[in-house]
Order: sequence, then C-alpha cells, then structure tokens
Amino acid sequence: MFFAHEFFINELANHLESYLIKEQAHWLRLHFADVYQKCFQNNQLQELQKWCNDIVTKYPNKVFDSEDFLSLQENALISLLKRDDLQMEEGKFWNYVIKWGIAQNQDLPPDPEDWTLENFKALKTTLQNCLPLIRYFQISGNDIVDNVQPYQPIIEKNLCKDIMKRIADPNRPISSIVLPPRIILTPILPMRLTESFSTIINEEHAAEIASWIDEKTTTYSTRNNPYEFRLLLRGSRDGFTRDTFWNLCGKKKNVVLIIKVKNTDEILGGYNPIGWEKPFAYNYIRCDKSFIFSLRNGTIQNSILSRVKLQHEAIWNTIFVGPTFNQDLVSFNSSNKSWCQHKSYEKPIRNVPVDESNRSYFSLEYYEIFQINSKYAE
Repeated sequence: MFFAHEFFINELANHLESYLIKEQAHWLRLHFADVYQKCFQNNQLQELQKWCNDIVTKYPNKVFDSEDFLSLQENALISLLKRDDLQMEEGKFWNYVIKWGIAQNQDLPPDPEDWTLENFKALKTTLQNCLPLIRYFQISGNDIVDNVQPYQPIIEKNLCKDIMKRIADPNRPISSIVLPPRIILTPILPMRLTESFSTIINEEHAAEIASWIDEKTTTYSTRNNPYEFRLLLRGSRDGFTRDTFWNLCGKKKNVVLIIKVKNTDEILGGYNPIGWEKPFAYNYIRCDKSFIFSLRNGTIQNSILSRVKLQHEAIWNTIFVGPTFNQDLVSFNSSNKSWCQHKSYEKPIRNVPVDESNRSYFSLEYYEIFQINSKYAE
C-alpha cells in the first residue's frame, strides 16, 4: 500500500486500504500498535486513520498507555485532539500532551520549577499545533491548579486570565474561544471481544485454547466458546516486572499466559489451572492439566499443543521471574531474558536453534494473563 502511494498508483492503494479494513480487521486489531504508527506516516491513508481513531476514541488506553505513545507522530496526536468523542477527561488529555511534548525535548530538566524561560519556549514551540485544541474550560479547577499552572508560560496570557476567571465564576464573560466539551458516554461502552479483549490474540485463538482446556478433539467455534477471558495483567498497561505479576496474578486459578515474541510472528503461552503462589524462594507444584502452546499466526502456519509430561514439576513457582511452566516456558520482563527449554512437557513449542544449555531465549513484545471463567457458571 505504501509503495502504491509512492508510485502514484492510487487506485491500487485505495483498494488495499479498503481490503484491510473490510476483510482483515482482525489482523489490524492484532497488530494495532504498529498499524496505528504506520498509517499516520502517510496522510493519504485517511480511511485507515479514521478506522484506527474510531477504536482509540472508545479505548484511548490502546494508544496513550502504550509503550509507543512518546514516539507518536504529531499528526496522530492532533487527530485525536480534534475528536469530540474521545472517552477521556480533559485533564488527563492535558497531562498526556505535556508528557508527549517533554519527550520530544529530552534536554529539559525533570522538574518544571527548574525550567528557564527558554525551556518553556521550547515546549511551547513543540506543542504549538496541539495547545489550541485543548478544551481548557472543561478541565477541573483542581487539575488546573495541579497540572496546568506549572506550565503557565506555554499558554497565552489572555487565555490564562480567562481560565482563572471561569474557575472563580463559571458565568463570567470571557473573550477566549470556548471549544465544545467532549462527548463522554455514560456508561462507558462495554468492550467488544473482537476489539479489545486482547492486544495479542483474537477470538479464533481464544476458541482454540478453550478446546484444549476441555480436551476436545475438534476446535470450538468462536460462537460456542464456553469461556470468557478476563484480563488480569497487560504488560503495556501494568508493566513487565515480576512484582506486578505476583501482585495481580498470585493465587489466581485457571489462568492463561499469552506472549507475543518480539520481531517474530510467534505467540506463545500456557494454561495453568492451579495458579502460581509466591514462594520464599522457589518450588515445584504438581499439575496434571497444564499445557503450553504456540498459536498459528502470520508465518506460523500450525498451532502446537504440548501437554504436561512430568506432572510433579509442571509448575515452577519462583520469586526471581514471572509466570513459568517449569523450564519449558519462562517469562521475565520485556528484555531478552525469557526462554524455552524442553523438559517437563511433551514437545518443544519453538522451532528455533538452542544454545549449549538447550535453551532458546527471546524478548517479550506483548504479554497478557487472563483468568478463564465459564460463561454458564451460576
């Protein structure tokens, strides 16, 4: 699609854009972070940009809490600032805009109280296209005092005066332009499974995992999947640290680990019906129903299911890493410290070279843990 635009083959480019939206929406959602970044690199992709922003307005955390937010292109941020239906309080929006602007000026001191006039001018220049789109008069008085006033030098003087006038008296006439408030839906729209239950897997993946849990010989369809996947932890939102894992997932039963391996199409994971419990150092827990897997995705044509073989050491509880299935699947933060080593489960789930310790190391790109609950439980 990018090449088609580059060579002015607009009819082909438009066809590909339409095809992605209409026929490959599940793929776009699965790779949403990358798609969102890419589509704003070419302003001719208006339909794809709108498709992405229609999702972000409902679920803004997909972008604002992502690891890629600080590298977001300005035109993407501006496109969201212009939306009346973004489901976010204006005070939070202001904080994200300031955070983004500071990230573009890495030589700024960490504390605004230590900034010089030149520092504020640099930030103001960076945000010159964003600041006029903030709905200042929709920001609460407390947020104005706590979060806006520290950056007062980047706001026009007359606007500052009018903001303070409105805090003192909401009915007092002012000369500044008052943008309409964003339309915040109450209650917030429920999350649709196909859009936001996971940033890694789709409904078909979930149905396949469910069929393995129930030891079915045929795979559930997406319509008769008897389980709901309730998110416990998302690395991009909650962090990749082992402490986060133990705080959010410790002692939870019937859990599924999902890992997107960085720079590959691999989606790895495992099912742990008994859960992990934080030990003093480490121990092994017996389990006869756990399994690990690799899901078909992109260049990965076939899923791999590997059930536990050595049941007495199926689960490895250790304070030193995150969720583990003995040595066969060990996850640890987002760096190149996770690994697979064929040991307690029937077969390897990665088809890659191993080192002298028979381990294959990898980095986490995305990482989620779900608790599985029956849709029909009383």
